[in-house]
Amino acid sequence: MASLINKELSHICDTVNNTDSYRILRGRVNGVGYSPDARLMPYLELAGFGSATLTRTFDLQYDLISALVECWRPETHTFHLPCGECTVTLEDVALQFGLPIDWDAAMGVSAIAEPAALYYSLLGASPGDAESTFSELKFTWLKANFQHLSDNTTEEELVCTARAYIMHIIGGVLMPNSNNNKVHLQYLPLLADLRSVRSYSWGSAVLPML
Repeated sequence: MASLINKELSHICDTVNNTDSYRILRGRVNGVGYSPDARLMPYLELAGFGSATLTRTFDLQYDLISALVECWRPETHTFHLPCGECTVTLEDVALQFGLPIDWDAAMGVSAIAEPAALYYSLLGASPGDAESTFSELKFTWLKANFQHLSDNTTEEELVCTARAYIMHIIGGVLMPNSNNNKVHLQYLPLLADLRSVRSYSWGSAVLPML
C-alpha cells in the first residue's frame, strides 16, 4: 500500500510541478538534536518512550510533501488520492513511535501553582527566568543541563535526566510548538513516576498534532 501511495504521489508531484500556480512548501525538521546516554535507556523504556527516542532527523522530499498537502481534504480529514482515501490513524502513531495508545489521553496539568518547586522535585534543578516562562521550558536549558552525564551520576540524577529527555521529545518531536524551542510544563507532572507514564495514551495526544 505504501509503495502504491508513493507512486501516486510521484505522479501528482510531476503533474503539479508543471503548473505555474503550484508552490513547493518549505518545512522545518523537528528533533531533539542529541541522542540519550545509554544509561537512560532502561528508564525511557520503562516510561514507554524507548522507541520514540529512536526518531531521527532526515532529509525531506518537499515536493512530495507539497503534493500530499494538495490532496488533503479538511472536510473529511483524509488525503484524496487516485487509489482512494487515506489518513493517519492512531495505529500509525503506535507503530511509528511505539507510544501507548490505551487508557486515558495524556492531557497534562492545566494549572501548576509552584513551577519552581516542580522543577526541583522532578528535574533536580530549576531554570532562571531567561530559560523558562510560567508555563513553558526552553530546550536550550534542557540541553545545557542534561545532555552530558558524569561517570558517577546517581540513579536519582538518571531519573531526572530521563524526565528531561522525555520532555524534550514531547516538545521537540511529538508535539512541537510553532517555534520548536519550548515544551509546555503541563506534561512534567505526568512524568513523576516513570512506571506509570505508560499508563497514559500518549498516542492519542500526539495524533491531533499531526
